[in-house]
Amino acid sequence: MKKAALALSIKAALLASMSTTAFAAEESAKVDESKLEKITVTALKRTQSIQDVPVSIATLSGEKFENMFAAGDDILTLATRVPGLYAESSNGRVAPRFYMRGLGNSDFDLAASQPVSIIMDEVVMENVVLKSFPLFDIEQVEVIRGPQGSLFGRNTTAGIIKFTSRKPSEDFDAYVKAGVGSYGLINLEGAMGGQIAEDLTARVSVLNQSKDDWIDNGFTGQKDALGGHEDQAVRLQLAYNPTADLDMLLNLHTRSYEGTSSVMRANVLTTGSNELNNLYDRDVVYYNGGMDLQDPSCEVVQNNANDCVILDSNPQAYDQDGWSLNINYDFGAFTLTSVTAMEQAEGRSKGDIDGGNPNGPGFIPFQSDTQDGADVEQFTQEIRLSSNGNGEFTWQTGFFYFDSDLTVITDPGFIPASTVNQTNETWAVFGQGTYALDDQTTVIAGLRYTEDEKGLTGYSAGFGADVEPVELSDGQVSWELMVNHKIDSDLSVYGRASNGFRAQSIQGRDIAFFGTPSVAESETIQSFEAGFKSDLLDNTVRLNGAFFHYTIDDIQLTAVGGNGNNVGLTNAGKGVGTGFELDSEIRVNENLTITAGFSYNDTELQDENLLIATCGSGACTPTDPLNENGEAYVNGNPFPNAPKTIFTTTARYAIPMNDNGELYVYGDYAYQGETNIFIYETEEYNTDGQFELGLRIGYIHYDLDMEIAVFGRNITDEDNLKAGVDFNNNTGIVNEPMTWGIEFKKNFY
Repeated sequence: MKKAALALSIKAALLASMSTTAFAAEESAKVDESKLEKITVTALKRTQSIQDVPVSIATLSGEKFENMFAAGDDILTLATRVPGLYAESSNGRVAPRFYMRGLGNSDFDLAASQPVSIIMDEVVMENVVLKSFPLFDIEQVEVIRGPQGSLFGRNTTAGIIKFTSRKPSEDFDAYVKAGVGSYGLINLEGAMGGQIAEDLTARVSVLNQSKDDWIDNGFTGQKDALGGHEDQAVRLQLAYNPTADLDMLLNLHTRSYEGTSSVMRANVLTTGSNELNNLYDRDVVYYNGGMDLQDPSCEVVQNNANDCVILDSNPQAYDQDGWSLNINYDFGAFTLTSVTAMEQAEGRSKGDIDGGNPNGPGFIPFQSDTQDGADVEQFTQEIRLSSNGNGEFTWQTGFFYFDSDLTVITDPGFIPASTVNQTNETWAVFGQGTYALDDQTTVIAGLRYTEDEKGLTGYSAGFGADVEPVELSDGQVSWELMVNHKIDSDLSVYGRASNGFRAQSIQGRDIAFFGTPSVAESETIQSFEAGFKSDLLDNTVRLNGAFFHYTIDDIQLTAVGGNGNNVGLTNAGKGVGTGFELDSEIRVNENLTITAGFSYNDTELQDENLLIATCGSGACTPTDPLNENGEAYVNGNPFPNAPKTIFTTTARYAIPMNDNGELYVYGDYAYQGETNIFIYETEEYNTDGQFELGLRIGYIHYDLDMEIAVFGRNITDEDNLKAGVDFNNNTGIVNEPMTWGIEFKKNFY
């Protein structure tokens, strides 16, 4: 009786914490037999109900996921669509940077490591370029918050974003989706799968996406000079299941991308203010750099190409190929899993980094026109043994190997290009066990040992010589301990302690600017988390929440700025983060479904002696204490690009149309709270209250399995500051403009 009373009290408290909409759902639940969909995840490398996994997890799939990308946006659109998750880039579509619970890495170098790991179809995408592979024909996205060092290894101190593609099946199925919209948007996607021979199934998925250039270059007079892109990708999956004990899945994928790198906008912030000023025009930039010319020896002057043909402004192009082979063999008592993968990408980006020209608008003290190219190869191998069945004790253990080679060529424009080669080899052994103390309480413990080695060699054009080689090596133990207790079938509480590390890093970008490589030692994190998961009101309301606190020793930071725009790695003594996340879904009635999520992250750097160079132009206004050299003491500052709050909500209302279909309206809203863009604080480079709103109105015909919809992204045309460049002027990078379009989808079975 006491236990039942406790469960009832907790459920009542959870419901009381929700909006009045939940009470509407309570009344509807009495007469509505529809339920929320059960969600399964693989956060612990086993297929489980999300409600049974003692980890803070959010998922995206189906209509909610697909609608985000209707306007041709890339992986960065996930930013603020999940509580606790943020993303940005100053390198365009091919180098996204992710942050979770406030922890991330603002380094724009192509060799930068990140504490948020991206895993696509069971393969880690370590390099920033590999992380940008386009998302299409996706079954589900799992956002797994907090350190994941036990099962997934180093560089997961903040968490993991796990993408799972739709897999082949024996039954034939296919779909085609076509969308057109503003700025010449064309978004074509499709897939087809089924059995092609005995024991052999296949699925091929394709994406062909393009958007016209739409930003004018006011300096050269060229109309529609930049802003567009073309992205084509193909994925072929072959599944072979000759016996009940053996299954094999081969994944082949390729991508070809051409487009515009990040659009730097000079002097769009006025000294002393973080508001976009009257020099900002979304449709115009004034570039005299960042261009490919037909004749590199010619000079471009304002409004006169001087017989030079401008081929592109801020161009970016990358090709990426990869394959993976996943083999599972059931030995009865346990299953052997092998995941072998190879990834390769090559390309380059060029940009007018100062965002303008000496003649204005606004003052630019000197020109900066830089090109970076990368050639990356990555090989991974994981072998895992896992017990079968659901007995009192289950286990898994394995071995992981990673080897990568990255060559980066940086051309500053005023001297010949410099070349840096970085290698990374790592191996790890790991294990995890789950023990059911009784029907209600489960204990999970995991342990991993990792060896990580990195090396750097290169040639500095500035010094006209090879650089001194750098070699780093580190071995670390990561662990986690979780306890999950089911109060009843609809409510559970859990606690989790986890440890992880981000391996040491080498930064070689300054070699191209008369500098030397910098190094950051490994950072380690200790995290504590307590949460609950609940399905309420006859499974019409789902409410999950987690509270966390973490401490990072030797937190890795990338100091960018100063007169030379130097990029240097450093370690702060400590970083601390505290906060919580709430994820909810409410089936108000058979026609209305609402989701809502909220996160709060309070982060703080703790190092009284850490100094960071501020804006080299002197155009910004640091608010931190400064030393005699103008460097900022950043002790007590929040982490860079760590939104203090994120709020996201969606609502879908359907109107039945006889028995053959439905008309629906779907809206989504994402809010980003107070965010500091750099490590040091200024009056200019911080944001608060930014948001985007999306809308979709469509009709689904059940018998034809067909859908047609009108969509809008950023429908209020918000101008949101997403990133900045501080060394030359007050340059900013903003979000994508309002886009409207129409989309058609047809399924075949």
